[in-house]
Amino acid sequence: MRPPLWHPPVALSTAEHAIIKRIRRAKLFVCLRHHRHTLFAEPLQQELATLSKDQPQGHPPVPPAQLALATLLQAYPQVSEDEVIEATTMDRRWPLGLECHDAETPPFSQGPRVALRQRLIAPHLDRRLVARTVELAAASGAFGPRQLRAALASSPLWGAGRVEETSNLLGHARRQAVGVIARQQGRGLRAVAAEAGASLRAAARLQAALALAWDDSKAQQQALTRILEALQTVEQWRAPQPREPETASRAVASGAVAQQGWPQDLPTPPDGTPPLRHGVAEDRRLSLEDAERRHGRKSRCLLVDGDKRHGLRDLDSRLMVAVGVTPAKAPEARVTAAIEADVAAQPCTRRELPIDRAYLASKLVQQRSETVTIFCKAWPVRQGPYVPQSAFQLDWERHERRWPGGESMPFTPGEGVKCPAATCASCALRDRCPSSASGRSISIHPDEALVQEWRDRQSPPQGRAQWRERVAVEHALAHVGRWQGRRARYRGVRKNVFELRRCAVVHNLHVLMHLPQTEQQAA
Repeated sequence: MRPPLWHPPVALSTAEHAIIKRIRRAKLFVCLRHHRHTLFAEPLQQELATLSKDQPQGHPPVPPAQLALATLLQAYPQVSEDEVIEATTMDRRWPLGLECHDAETPPFSQGPRVALRQRLIAPHLDRRLVARTVELAAASGAFGPRQLRAALASSPLWGAGRVEETSNLLGHARRQAVGVIARQQGRGLRAVAAEAGASLRAAARLQAALALAWDDSKAQQQALTRILEALQTVEQWRAPQPREPETASRAVASGAVAQQGWPQDLPTPPDGTPPLRHGVAEDRRLSLEDAERRHGRKSRCLLVDGDKRHGLRDLDSRLMVAVGVTPAKAPEARVTAAIEADVAAQPCTRRELPIDRAYLASKLVQQRSETVTIFCKAWPVRQGPYVPQSAFQLDWERHERRWPGGESMPFTPGEGVKCPAATCASCALRDRCPSSASGRSISIHPDEALVQEWRDRQSPPQGRAQWRERVAVEHALAHVGRWQGRRARYRGVRKNVFELRRCAVVHNLHVLMHLPQTEQQAA
């Protein structure tokens, strides 16, 4: 049967009044109790109901809105999947919103919750939850169909999978491949590894099984040689083994990780002497469990092993209107397609966009509308003993660059302009320019006109104060990180996007909760 719609009571009962009076800090439980009937209005419940299938047998279906509310509550105190089920009967605050007071058994099991999460992820319906909080703010008058003054920024998000160096990653992959076959045959891992001629793979700790003197400079080379020999032995033994289709795919996947690690960390063929690569390969895999996790860099001095989370915050209403996640090695500009999709689903357009320089290559800047004003901190003008670059004036009507000595030369944005050597040698300011036999060259930024506009705008105090408004998005990301945590809950970018979106919902509900009382009543 189809899951029913959820129609919880609106008026507070006497018992709920008593619970609310005793809640001092966790006010989101109170907020969701007051706004659950508007947050999960009937149109949204109909959308959630379409995700479920008719089940002629089994337990009675649970309203999807009730499961979705429990999913949002999970992000607030950051509890595990099992603790959600336990909290519905052991914590009196959870039943306040889920309508299960004094229940001896939980209102739902873990299976329906996990199924709902997967159904929200597949069609990007979790984006609808963020948009719904924006709709509630619009009803209160704090946010409406207007032009956004939205700032975009990112913060690091460390991955959930274990990071492994070369020898442990290769050994872990082959140990998993042998373990899959051992479980299929109903045998122990040690027995199967001994039959494969690779007892090294059955040890709990690879470095202990190698039993090498690690202080010796040759120990690492000996370890890699023995590991690669064991890998080749397992590969030869594994090929003729009878396996079920599911077992075969899992074993092949584990073996593919080892095959991927050879060219990345060991540039020589496996049959040769395997020296480690100096430095890190461009797309080196870090973890066996998380295939998408990579090395990355948030700034010049901050390294990240995992992802980057991005947030677009409206500076007026303080709401997070769009979020996204990218791998740590990917440029920040890649997230803008997802950000645009989130904004397109809401009744608003962009008017101002304060960003940092990492997003300059994005479509938000390169394909911007004339009505959108971009705010960004321009590169500082270098001061030195030479004639500054600002002395070389740009004529945008003629596309010419005028030298301080009076010469004019055509330019193309994104390319350089070089003064002829003869003209440069006869210039009166030659002593104040860098020595170059071929003449001084000046580079032109692809968005030089925009950069010059930023320099002019941030010079007066009013411009610098307007630029500092962007700090609000950094505070919002820190707020979201308070619930999502420094380390990702899930493995894989798409699941972490889901986690970030529900944390953005929690953030937006906190903003709604602090609206003036008259606006809350209107919502």
